[in-house]
Amino acid sequence: MTKHAAGTVSWVDLMAWDLEKAQDFYGALFGWTFEAGSKENGHYTMAHKAGHPVAALMPRPSDAPFPPIWNTYFAVESVDRSVARLKELGGKVMLEPMDVMDAGRMAFCADNTGAPFGFWQPNQFPGSGLVNEPGATAWFEAKTRDGAKAVAFYKDLFDMTADKMPDDRMQYWVLKKDGGEEAGVMQLDDKTSAGVEPHWMITFAVANTDEAAATVTAKGGKVLMQPFDSPYGRIAIVADPGGAAFGVITLARPA
Repeated sequence: MTKHAAGTVSWVDLMAWDLEKAQDFYGALFGWTFEAGSKENGHYTMAHKAGHPVAALMPRPSDAPFPPIWNTYFAVESVDRSVARLKELGGKVMLEPMDVMDAGRMAFCADNTGAPFGFWQPNQFPGSGLVNEPGATAWFEAKTRDGAKAVAFYKDLFDMTADKMPDDRMQYWVLKKDGGEEAGVMQLDDKTSAGVEPHWMITFAVANTDEAAATVTAKGGKVLMQPFDSPYGRIAIVADPGGAAFGVITLARPA
């Protein structure tokens, strides 16, 4: 990947519970190598797979009002215009637009149901250089208490369409950009703990889901949902030792 179209996810990063321990955990799990950040850039540490940037880790401030979490960023042509539109649609700005040296321009916001995400306007840094391969991102989904409201928000914000999945067991929509499946929206059901806030969850591709789940446990993380088969591949939901949740999937390949 050398460019990400506006309205698609272009980058992910982790507010880590412990930067050194997070590198040990994710290095073992995904085979990532790391490029240490400096004090000037908040120790923003780049993760690489096969020589390509795939994610970043940064230390979570000790006084942060939120737990360790993976963040999702959408590529946009103009962060400032996107923020203005987000406000019109009922979203909230958590971090106003700012330049990140010559890499690009960003803002961090929340949708109209409370799920946080970022905007990324690339300059010298386009975002993830590898996707849909082991050790790189494969899927993104917003988990929220009001799925229909969130779907309307993202459709308008990013000029997307949405297909509702015909499954009575859950409320799930697939967001599409120019016909391509880009992300999902899942409505949290009544069985979900009231303490679970609306959020975006990232799923990473792996070579073997069961082995990845075993590595998560061995390195001090937790398997929140045991590996299961789906039409898209074999999936597990896990959390790192700091509690940041994410998915892993062995992608189903066409015959």
